[in-house]
Amino acid sequence: MKITILGSGTSQGIPIITCDCEVCRSTDARDKRLRTSILIEADGNTICIDAGPDFRYQMLRANVKKLDAILITHEHKDHIGGLDDARPLIFVQKKPMTIYASKEAQEEIKREYSYAFVNEDERYPGTPTFNLIDINGSPIRINNLTIEPIELRHFTLKSYAFRIGNFAYVTDLSELSEEAFNKLKGVEYLIIEALRKREHYSHINLSQAIEIAQRLNVKKTWFTHVSHEMGKTADVNPTLPENMMLAYDGLEIEI
Repeated sequence: MKITILGSGTSQGIPIITCDCEVCRSTDARDKRLRTSILIEADGNTICIDAGPDFRYQMLRANVKKLDAILITHEHKDHIGGLDDARPLIFVQKKPMTIYASKEAQEEIKREYSYAFVNEDERYPGTPTFNLIDINGSPIRINNLTIEPIELRHFTLKSYAFRIGNFAYVTDLSELSEEAFNKLKGVEYLIIEALRKREHYSHINLSQAIEIAQRLNVKKTWFTHVSHEMGKTADVNPTLPENMMLAYDGLEIEI
């Protein structure tokens, strides 16, 4: 299984418009962060988790030629704002894009992209077509790939983590329930959000993410959904446990 970090930043990305902090002015490519998303290639399948406003550029940069499905963690704009840009893939593959999302996220997708859900005789030429499938806690099967969704709390919203075998992707959570923790047991490779060093009401911070990774006793951890408040990658990584590091855009992980 190959995992590519398409984006490792928060809803504003890094650099942030108008910001002149040292992180936003950094010349280190690892500090340039698009909105959070990953690409998974496994057993002939290619899937993407989340499709935010940077989706088009992320697909181009990763040279994606086909996409079997998009999994949505939750309905915030930085996770669904690029779904319209799936059109070229839809046209080439000659079928609607399969999107797995909660009922709540589906409602927001239908509102945001209402033109994609009109009757066939009312549809404007060239609009995208989506095949929405519920995430309800049951395993997701995409061809020969099995993915386990794990429900999270993201302040007042429901969000989902996704586990494939010994790998898990966990982002946009304010707390990790014991039920969710138990479903993550046995994971050896973990990508988990760490917004910044100080606390936040709807995201876990660096120390909380480290604690979760250590409790799970994973072999390797990468932190994503990183804000400019975290600091520069070159300064932060040396302070982390040996088996942990900040993720960065373009990072490829082979598991």
